[in-house]
This record gives sequence, C-alpha cells and structure tokens, in this order.
Amino acid sequence: MRVTQEIVVVPHTHWDREWYEPFQRFRLRLVALMDEVLDTMEREPDYHFTLDGQLACVDDYLEVRPENRDRIVALVEAGRLAIGPWQILLDEFLCSGETIVRNLELGMDRADKLGGAMPVGYLPDMFGHTAQMPQILSLAGLTQACVYRGVPSSVVTDAFAWVAPDGTAVRAQYLPAGGYGNGAHLFEAPGRLLARAEEFVATMREWQGAAKPLLAMYGTDHSAPVRGLPEMVASLGARMDTLSGYIGASGVEGLPRVHGELRSHARANILPGVISVRAHVKQAMGRAERMVERYAEPLAALWGQSWPERFLDMAWWRLVDASGHDSVTGCGVDETAQQVAARIAEAEHLGQAVRDMVTSRLAATVPSGGVLVVNPSPFPRTGVVLMDVAGTDPLVDAAGAPVPAQTLEYAPTLLLDEEMDPRLAFSFVHGTELYGQHITGWSIADGALIFRVAREAAGPFDVAEVSAALAEAEGEVTRVRIVAEARRTVAALVEAPALGHTSVRPGPPFSSGTSAGGHGRPPLGGGVRAEGQVLDNGLLRVEVAGDGTLTLTGPDGVTITGAGRVVDGGDVGDTYNHAPPALDRLVSEPESVEVSPVCTGPLVAALDVRRVYAWPKGSDVTEADGPADPLPSAARTEDVESVVVTTRVELRAGEPYVRLHVEFDNRCADHRVRLHVPLAEAAGTSFAEGQFAVVERGLTAEGGCGETPLATFPASSWVAAGGVAALLEHVTEYELVDDELALTLLRSVGYLSRNRNALRPEPAGPQLPTPAAQSRGARSIRLALMPYTGTWAAVPEAAEVFRHDVLAVPGTGDGDLPLPEPATGLTVSGEGVVMTSLRRRDGWKELRVLAMTGADTVARIEGDFTEARRADLRGRPGDPVDPGRLPLRAWEIATIQVR
Repeated sequence: MRVTQEIVVVPHTHWDREWYEPFQRFRLRLVALMDEVLDTMEREPDYHFTLDGQLACVDDYLEVRPENRDRIVALVEAGRLAIGPWQILLDEFLCSGETIVRNLELGMDRADKLGGAMPVGYLPDMFGHTAQMPQILSLAGLTQACVYRGVPSSVVTDAFAWVAPDGTAVRAQYLPAGGYGNGAHLFEAPGRLLARAEEFVATMREWQGAAKPLLAMYGTDHSAPVRGLPEMVASLGARMDTLSGYIGASGVEGLPRVHGELRSHARANILPGVISVRAHVKQAMGRAERMVERYAEPLAALWGQSWPERFLDMAWWRLVDASGHDSVTGCGVDETAQQVAARIAEAEHLGQAVRDMVTSRLAATVPSGGVLVVNPSPFPRTGVVLMDVAGTDPLVDAAGAPVPAQTLEYAPTLLLDEEMDPRLAFSFVHGTELYGQHITGWSIADGALIFRVAREAAGPFDVAEVSAALAEAEGEVTRVRIVAEARRTVAALVEAPALGHTSVRPGPPFSSGTSAGGHGRPPLGGGVRAEGQVLDNGLLRVEVAGDGTLTLTGPDGVTITGAGRVVDGGDVGDTYNHAPPALDRLVSEPESVEVSPVCTGPLVAALDVRRVYAWPKGSDVTEADGPADPLPSAARTEDVESVVVTTRVELRAGEPYVRLHVEFDNRCADHRVRLHVPLAEAAGTSFAEGQFAVVERGLTAEGGCGETPLATFPASSWVAAGGVAALLEHVTEYELVDDELALTLLRSVGYLSRNRNALRPEPAGPQLPTPAAQSRGARSIRLALMPYTGTWAAVPEAAEVFRHDVLAVPGTGDGDLPLPEPATGLTVSGEGVVMTSLRRRDGWKELRVLAMTGADTVARIEGDFTEARRADLRGRPGDPVDPGRLPLRAWEIATIQVR
C-alpha cells in the first residue's frame, strides 16, 4: 500500500499538566505514559516521539522515576525523542513578557542537560498568540514556530512568515485541518489504512499542494504511542520523524507574511473567556510577577549583598508553572485553580522575602523613627508616599529641608484600660513585647499600673522591679492601662532617585514662614483639594454625579462624563466563553447613592461613593427539548440580591489620573460585572499594552470557525482609546462598545465547559461543575482612569508609577544616626524606552529594555559600571555597546549586561 504523496508522521502527546483533574492526578497518568513511551521506543528503533514542547513532562516524570534519566538522554541525543524548548506550555496573554522569557530560558537550560531542546517554538494549543512571540523566539535562537489557534483566514497555506512589531520574522508551521491531532485517526482502523491515508492527503493538499511531504500530527490529549506504528507507517510509504525533523531548517523566503498577534476565531476557537474568569487568580499573578520582576530582582541586583539565586529561582519556577494554558487561565476544576493560586502565592512570598531582606539592610542605615524610601522605577520620581511615623513633628529630609506631608490617620494610643489584678498583665508580656509593641517604660498612678509601649525597643524590662512596686502599693492598684506612643499614617511628597533610595524623619518644627502642617515647599501642581463632591489637583478635575459616576476634566479641556458606571449582566457560559442568557437583564442604575468625604488634601483627597444595586441572584437554564430547539434557553432570576458597590475615588498631587478602588461582596451567580467609561471622542480602535508590545485592535473580531467572535481583548498594564486610558494592576478583559470602554471586573460561571454554549457550538472540555468559579465573596479591584490628548505616548509612564508603589520601610538604625544621603541605583531613559527586568547573572547586572515606540530610538543607561555588552534572551554574551547611547529599533527587545 502506498499513498500518492509522502506523509511524515509525527507521533506525539499533548499533555495538559493540570486541567479537569489536578496536577498530581494527571501526573499518575503521565508516569504510565512515559513508561510506555520509553519501553516502546527502545523496543522499536524506528519510533520517534515529540513530547509536547515542554520540559514539565520530563521533570514531572523524573521526580517519580529518577532512575530513567539516562534512558531519556539517550533517546534525545539520538534525535528520536524531542523535548522542550518551553518549560511549560503557557497562556501567552495571562502572564508578563518577562515570564514568557523565563519560561523559555528554564526550558532550554533544562533541555540542554538532557540532550538538547527541540529547535521549534511549539505553541500547539495556546488560546491565541502575542505579537512579540517571533522576536522572543528569535532572540533565544529559535527561527521556527508551530501554531494552531488564532491564525487568521488570510492564511491559506501550511506555513507563513510570522512577523513581530520590530520586523523580526520566524517561519510558522500552521497545523490546519485538526490542529495537533490532524493525523490522530490515521491508524485507528488497520484494515482501512490506505483509505484513511488518501483522505488525509486529499485534505492536506489544499494547504500544502503536491510539492512537499504532508505533516501528520499523530496524537492528541494525553495519548500514548501505539505499538507497531513504525510498520504501519512503512506500509504506506510514509516516514516517521519528530516535529523538528519534519520542519528542518526551512526559512521564510517566499512565504506569505502575517504581522503581530494571532487572535482570530477564523480557523479554531480561541476561548477568550479565560481572560476574565477567576479574576482573583489573574490579580494574584499580576502582584506576584511585579513583586519578583520589579522589586525582588532589581533591588537585590543593585543593593543586595550575595545574590539570593535559589530563592529567586524558586519564585520563577512557581510563576512559570502557574502560567500554563490550563492553569492561570482558570479553565480547570476548582482543585486545579486552588493549587495554581497557592503556587502564585508562594512566588509572591518568595519575592517579598528577598525584597524585605534587601530593604532591611538599607533600613539599618536609617535611624529608628525615620523612614527609608525606595524607588522601584528606573527614573527619578517625585510623588506621594504613604508611611507610618511616630509623633506629630513635621518631616524633614537628609538635608534638613521640610518635606510636605498630610496626616491621613492617627493610630490609637490607648490599647487597654481595664479593671484587673495587675499581676495578670505579666502574662501578656514576652520579654519586652506587649500587645505587639515594646515596653519603653512603666509607672503606677491613680490606682493603675501604666505601661508605655512603642514600635521600637528601648532596653530590657524587669518584671521583678514592677512586682516589687506593686507589693509596696499593698493592693491599691486595681487597674491596668497600656498607652502607645502617638503614631500616624501620613502622605509625604518625596523625591526619590532612580532605582535608588532616600529617607525622611520627623524633625523639629520648621523655621518661621513654614506651616506646622509640613508644606515647606509647594506640592506638585499646587496640591489637591476636595470641595463637596469635587476633587481637583490642577491636572485633573473629578466630580461625582448624582448617580455615582464621575466627570473627568483633563488636559486641554478633555472631558469624560459618566465614567465608572457599573453594569451587571447575565452569563450562562463557562470558564472558556462568555454567553449571555437568551433573556438577559442588565442592571446599571443604582437604587441609592451616598457620597462621603475621606480626606481633603493637600496631597491626597478622596471620596467614598456607595452605590446599592439589585442584582439577580442567578439564572434559570432550561435544557433543549429536541432538534427544533437545539440550544438551552436561559433567563436571569427574578429574585435579587442587594449588593453594595463602594468605590473610593482618590486624587493625589501631581498625578494626571484618578485612582479607583472598587469593592463589593459577590453573592450572585452566573453574571458578569463591567465598569464602563465613556470615550472623550469616538474611536474605531483601542491600544492595549502587554508582553513587550502595544497592540492596536478594532471594534470586531474575525470569526469563521464556529465560536461567536467577541471583541473582548486582554490588556496587561493599560488600555487606551478615544482620549481615555485605564491603568491596570493585572491582565483585564476589555471591550469598546457604544463609544465606551468596558472593563470586566468579575465573571461568575458554574461549569468548566457547558456541552451546549450559545456562543460556542462544541464543548471545550468536560461538563464539570466549578462552583468556586462563581467567585462569591469579597471582591476588590484597583485601577485608574486617565484622560489624554493626541497619542497614548504619556500613558506608559503613568502606568509605571501607578503599578509600582514607592516603598516606605521603617528605619532600624541607631536613633542618633543622621539620615543617609540619597543614592541612585541605575537610570534608564530615552524616548519610549522602558525597563522590563534587572537581575544579576554570572557576575554582570543584566538589564532588559523595550523600545515601546513605533520609531527608532536611543536608550541611555547610566549607573556605576564601566563595561556593557549585548546578550541574547538566554544570557549568552554579544558585542560591546555604549550604554550611554544605545540605538534601538522600533519595538526592539534588548538585553544589556553591565558591570
């Protein structure tokens, strides 16, 4: 039997590490599969196998079967078993660009120790692909990619040149007609081998023509190799190979070119609802990535002593593990989501530990009572910093100059005042610690034993001395009082050097001509004030309307009216796809609105807007009766829950945006909550930041596969359209609809996949209940709104400041120490140049920057170093460079090592 055209069969498995079962349950199956792969390949020397492009399969297996490492290495070195290059098959849109880089770095480094990585950026099941992936792959030494979902209808061949925003192109092998399982049924019926093969050839010729071999991906989810496959392949005149063996060293010459991200629904479902489901997991991922990328690593690189490599490695392993395309997406069962959340939390804790280790060392140079201020940005910042200080004295900097400050809150000073046997109070004391503070003194007066406590210890505490004094009082002491030092939370206007630190402390009263309130120099823009329901800082005016929405008046009179409208609608979809009920009911008008002042300036002014809504409790789904009614119908329940949505509206001196903190208790099911912001002017496109790019998107999405295309898209740190930008703390789903920007705050659903979803014709997985995906309980979302004129050029710096708070750490040095002089770490500047990471590597400091601009630019890197060179994404050194004038192409990702 021979077919009319050569077929190359690539046996493989697509291994979902965790999904409709949690990780350890899937691993049990993985071990059995890998045992069979090794046994089969050693028994049948013509067998080849591609292990899904991710080292996680190998690592998870070897943790159970470490004795089989050499067997794997032998097969990899023979070119028969393909592993890597990824550590895990990620979701490209739900992690940072740096997490993508570290994923590839970990996978390729691990693969090198096991015989070498498959030189193909294998991306078989991701729910769309980011714009900069071709450049990322190329910078890691990979010139080939392999994709399935997201490919647009303009692609009519099995290969195309995939072009990143900077112009980098890689050859993309497309998997048409069934994706990574297009050959899965070829050998299921041995008696029909030739007929099945001819059918396959007829289908694939439409994509590849008759001039080259046809790629048959023989495998599917969690599949094991079939015994006797080499003989069946040979009987057809076909051959067996790995994916990289099939692709070879093909280039991009003559191929059609496809630019940027791949998010089309034309060829396959891209399941866009994963962006917004289990929003708390996305929030946690954003926090953890920022903690490791922008606090722990840079601070340890610049200000640490020994490099805490193992701690940071553990943090990155957990972040990469969590980034899996069935993990951070939230489209697994509840047990999987819980494990992913725990992994992310551990990564954040590891980052916090490293950050605190470094800042503790710096804080020891600041006298107790003072505050260390650390700037995580690669440029100097002057802005509002929140800190806790003792006493009521004004603040001064290292030069003795007054620091503008505003008291926001006073801590309680009377911690205990009760009738009791005073000796009972001794059981409260542990060394010098009492009620979480340290005893600084004691006295007996007016029948009471009085303890004075403070945050800092003042010396030893002698219980025997107090006991003796009580004995002398002969029972006259019947009360215990604990009095803490006066402390307050203040907002201070601090100048902090780039990636460096400074400090402030309470000092003596200012000289005449300055106020005791601490306004020795004018706040940025003249300060912020609140009058009634209006906040104004000279850069932005915010007025709360009667319905609780906001009117924003920004630069050049740009006005946005009705911002912050909360819209609740039904969602009877699943973790993969939003689907409104057939009889939807949108709730956007509050039943009552209350506005109360929080603080009035001059550095911070805020109002609390309390809106009460009547949201339907859930949905009623009626299953289909028969062919005449093929889809279930649904409506929102008539029963409602009274839900209080509280929005803190905060404006700070010098900031061109208003901060919003939205909180509510979600007691409803099967619904979606969105925050609507009208555009300042009509817009046909949006601009969203994410993964080393800013992507322009329209008002529609391309359909064609079956899944209803929705123009809902992901944005990582900001999205801008029509004169308004939303600054974000985590990846957020958005849509431009009716000249408004709609941001998804919450999407509550109860099934992993519904067998019948009105907006998706086929199941995306098993219909399993996911009650935790309803996301009941307290929800808290922080974002900011920024009017702008012209282009989005001013938005990235605003997002940098909003997302990366300046750190305020209590000083722990000797109280008589002077404040240390401010110190700069490293400065990055240049039109459109942003820093994405900074770490130590092999004795060098390794800095990654991005030219976030559509025009070529020049980066300027300044710091305490004398050598600089380029490197690739794997840290391999390149040519020396002048860091003071580093030319960058538009949208170029550059890695620079300095020492």
